[in-house]
Order: sequence, then C-alpha cells, then structure tokens
Amino acid sequence: MPPAGAQIYSPFSVKRKSPVVCFLTVRKPMLCELPPPPTQLKYDSPGMLSNSPHVGHKVAGCLLFLSFFHLAAGSSGKDTQSQDDLHVIHNNQLDLREIVFVIQSQSNTFHVRQAERRREDLLKQARGFTKKQPVVLLLHSLSENEGDWSILPLLPYLSHSFGKNSSWIVFLEEETNVKLIALIKVLAKVDKNKEWFLGKPLFDEESTIIHHYAFAENPSIFKYPDFAASWALSIPLVVRLAKKVKEEPLKSDFTIDLKHEVALYIWDNGKGPHLTAVPELCTVPEDSPQASHCATTVSKKPPLCGEPVNKEDIFVAVKTCKKFHSERVPVIKKTWEKDALFLEYYSDHADPSIPTINLGVPNTERGHCGKTFAILQRFLSSAVPDTKWLLIVDDDTLISIPRLQVLLSCYDSSEPVSLGERYGYGLSQGGYSYITGGGGMVFSREAVVRLLKSGCKCYSNDAPDDMVLGMCLNALGLPVTHSPLFHQARPEDYARDFLAHQVPISFHKHWNIDPIAVFNKWLKDDFTASQDELKSAKTEL
Repeated sequence: MPPAGAQIYSPFSVKRKSPVVCFLTVRKPMLCELPPPPTQLKYDSPGMLSNSPHVGHKVAGCLLFLSFFHLAAGSSGKDTQSQDDLHVIHNNQLDLREIVFVIQSQSNTFHVRQAERRREDLLKQARGFTKKQPVVLLLHSLSENEGDWSILPLLPYLSHSFGKNSSWIVFLEEETNVKLIALIKVLAKVDKNKEWFLGKPLFDEESTIIHHYAFAENPSIFKYPDFAASWALSIPLVVRLAKKVKEEPLKSDFTIDLKHEVALYIWDNGKGPHLTAVPELCTVPEDSPQASHCATTVSKKPPLCGEPVNKEDIFVAVKTCKKFHSERVPVIKKTWEKDALFLEYYSDHADPSIPTINLGVPNTERGHCGKTFAILQRFLSSAVPDTKWLLIVDDDTLISIPRLQVLLSCYDSSEPVSLGERYGYGLSQGGYSYITGGGGMVFSREAVVRLLKSGCKCYSNDAPDDMVLGMCLNALGLPVTHSPLFHQARPEDYARDFLAHQVPISFHKHWNIDPIAVFNKWLKDDFTASQDELKSAKTEL
C-alpha cells in the first residue's frame, strides 16, 4: 500500500471511468465497543419468530471490505417436493414471487456460465411446484457500474425495482446449492414486515488487518455472513439502507473483505440490525449427512473444467530483493518452487546462487510498480518461454501450483483474464477493482498484451503495482476476476469456518508464523483427479 497522503495519478492517457486523481490514506486500527452475539432463529410456533430482529447497541464507527470453487454437478431441483412442504408454504402465505434472488456473478465467460446454471437450477425447482416464477438476477449484468459487486451501491436499484412487491432479497454465490422449498420454509417463518439480516455467521478469532483490527478487544463478538451459504435482507431493511446510500454517499475507501464491511454498514453503530444466524443456511457439502436440515450447501471440491493446465503453460515471476535472498527465497525453494516448470526470481541484485535477475529497477520499500511492469515486458519478450499464463507473486507468497493448474482449466487464455483476490478502491465514487498482489496475480497472455499496448505506465517505481494495474484494466474496460481461493493474508487472518469449505490456492506473509508449516498444512496435499473423475465432474466451458 502507498504511504499516507500519497496520490495516484492516471497511469496513461486513456479516457477513464474512474477519477484521474485518487487520494489514498492508510487508516489506523480502530477499537470498537462490542455488539451482542447474533440472534439465532428460534421457532416457538408455526408462525413467526419469538425473538426481536433489531437490538440497539452502540459500537464505534468502523465502516470498512467466494468463495469460488466447483459448481457441483447435478441439480438440487431433483429433490421431490412433498405435499407437506407445499402445505407449509401455503399456510405461511409467502409467495415465491416475493423473493428476489441475486446471484453474485462476474463477467468472465466461465463465471457467466456458472451463474446461468445456478439461475436455471432455481427456475427448474420453481417449475416443479408452481407456475409463479421467482426473479433471479445476475449481478454482473445489472449495470455498467464497476462498484455493483460491492452490493451497497446496488441497494437503491433493488429498492426502486422491488421495494413495493417483494419481501426478500436473497444473495447467493455461483456455487451455492439451494434447496428452494427448504429456503422458502425458512423465510416464511420470519416476519417480513420487520428489518432482518439473515445468514450463516462468521467471526474472527483474533483481530486482523483485513478487518482494520475492528473489535480488537474481543473480535469474535462481531458476526458477519458467509456469502457461500447465501444471505438475505428483508425489504424494509433494503428500503431504509437504499435511502441512506442515496442521502449519505458512501466513502471513497478501500473494499477489502466485502462480507465484513456489509455487516458493519448494516449494523451502523448499533442503529441497525445485527446478523441473525439461520441454521439452515449451510456450507457443508450437499452429500454430507449434516446437510439433511440445510436449505443451502456448497461443494468443497475444486473446480474441474477438464484436465489441469500444463506446467509448460505457466510462467512464474517472483519479486524479491537482496535483503530477503537468505530469509524468504529458501522458503520458496523448500515448498512450492519444485512444482513450477518456468520460474524466475527478480531482484535488485543478481545472485547466481539462487539465481536472481536484476531488471535494472531499484528496489523500493513499497509499491514495486516499476519492477512489475518490467516483468510484464519481459514476459512478452523472447527472453522467457512463450506461455499462456503469467503468475506474479511476492517472495513471501505461499502458493499451490497444482491447485492453480486445476483452477486455470476453467479459464480461456485467449481472453484477457486477470485473476486473484479482488479488492476495490472508491467503488461508490467511480473507482476501480484490482487484484491484490500478495495472494498472487494471474494474467493471461492476452491481458498482458492489451495492458502494455495501451501505454499503461507507472507514475513512479514505488507506486502500488496492483492498484495501478487495476486502474489500467478499468480504463480499458477489462474485468478483474475474483477468486477467494487466493488470500492476501495468513490463514490466521480468516474465519475458521470460511476456510473450512475451501481448497485454498495461496496465502501471504511470514509474519509470526512458520511459513513451511503453514504450507504443509494448507497447501501441500494437493487435490489430484484421475481421468475418470475429470470426465465425470467436467464443467463445460
């Protein structure tokens, strides 16, 4: 990240949607008073819930920011809908058309097709028991606004379009399996005329940088939703939040962990509802015995779209510097270097024992934009093998190359793909998304060609490389594709339940951990599939 008060200027002269000048500030950790634990749905009668959805408690103002993996083969719409199920829905008088589903989709070809499959699954289930089809929206197609994925800028549209005739907005991810009847039964027992924020709660076991050290005295007290389980807002809450968004413009700030930041915005210093835990919203595998009561499930298997990408198709660039040659580089050599066929270390000092390559760019304490752009130029030159994919990592990035090979099988290298953990800057003010560098940035050759052909440049060698690249991609109209399997921080910085349903690809930082032990625990035992498994689980592109 850049130093406090640093300015980011337009990296090149292409007309941009985002502001030419963006002011970045590094915020200090904020201490927050503690909210109460989340409400959990308790059904004392066949009708409404016994607890109040809105409890007011003060909390300091801490306004701050998938899981992506295989969309399980088969449809939950295959479940038979019993007469008892239909009777419960009828008695509770919740019309399916009162539910608006928003699939948190992305514009990349693979993700569009995943989202369309999810939408068709929902509609197929609905056709099995009613002619009243629900509204199912694909988030990426709702507008040209880059900030829609951060949800809050989208609320005025949802309020205006569905505020009068709907009762619930249900958000789900592309890989969220939904048992429609079970979900309707859950929502039918909740008083739709009150403000509700429903989901599966996550919590931090220790204060974390990705949440700006919020609730440092007791981080586990604040609950936020696991998006993979789906989450829901009642229309009264959507209407009020939409009005707030319009009257009080969102801050031009960083979007880091969206699910946490959405929960903080809704909580609103104790003036809004906290997350209500719904036991039926789950992230267990759909074939698990624990899934019998669940309305939503996920698959823990990594995405399988065919055979993994060959090692010969990936070029790996490691950014390092002389002072870390003896401290960080040995960790890479002891863990994941052997899985990369083409790999080079780029430093401010040429060391033949590693070896490292000096690109002629002086080392900087932060940013590394000059070094990153030199890597992009080298990738397109004859100095390195001609490969389809470029992976750029830091020297303290821990990554599984075999898992990356599996993931990349879902993407078309002829498209301009930029893949990793997505962050945002100033999304409500015409800002941009970017791939945060520490977790690893993956670019298709086509993406690199378009970036360099555009004239995109660093304004200084120590500019934040990931953010400058984000501005360039935004100006070119090229999407940034998010995968939560890449991680900018350590495993300790993420909720345990969030990681429990992932097959992670990367983590970042050696601070206060044994990096080799972390690699062996989280990344070493790679998922491998036989040819028969690949064929049976194949997702068509």
